[in-house]
Formats: sequence, structure tokens, C-alpha cells
Amino acid sequence: MKLYNVKMLTIVCEILAQKNIIGILEKHNVSGYTTYETDGNGAKGIRGRGFKNEKNVKIEVILRETTAEKIIEDILSKLISDFAIIFYMSDVQVARSEKFT
Repeated sequence: MKLYNVKMLTIVCEILAQKNIIGILEKHNVSGYTTYETDGNGAKGIRGRGFKNEKNVKIEVILRETTAEKIIEDILSKLISDFAIIFYMSDVQVARSEKFT
């Protein structure tokens, strides 16, 4: 079995930014992603243990590095000043590279 190198972009943001982030993903022709509601503690304090709109969400996307870079640029230019957002990228391998843009 041959495996192909791609990236996994993980975005952690306040739940109020989720629709905006998914809109950016769709703009870049990314149709597959996974979301998780999360809680935690960080620079903005403890999140996710109160009202629904105080929760965080983690969005994971497997894609090509060039697409990930464009998505990160879009998030930085459009959302970072209004929402608490962090992201990181990991190397992953997949069996069917044609599924990922």
C-alpha cells in the first residue's frame, strides 16, 4: 500500500467563528472536515464551561500544504482580529491522495 504525504490543519476557535471558518474552507473548495466542541484554558481564560456561545470548537482538515497556507492567510486577514483563533499544521499520510485538495 502506498501512502501520500499531506497536511492536517487544526484550527481551534471560539464557536462564534465556526461558520466563518467553514465558509473560508468552502471558498477554497474544501468539503471535508471534522469538528469537535471543546473546552480549555488559555490566554482568554477558561472556555467552554458556561453558555453555548462561550465554547470552543476544534476543526481538523486534511489537505495539501498550498491550500492550507491560503486558508491560514484568509483567516489571518479576515477573522483573527475579531475572534480567539489558533491553528497548527501536522504532517500526515493518507492512502487516497485524490480526496484532498
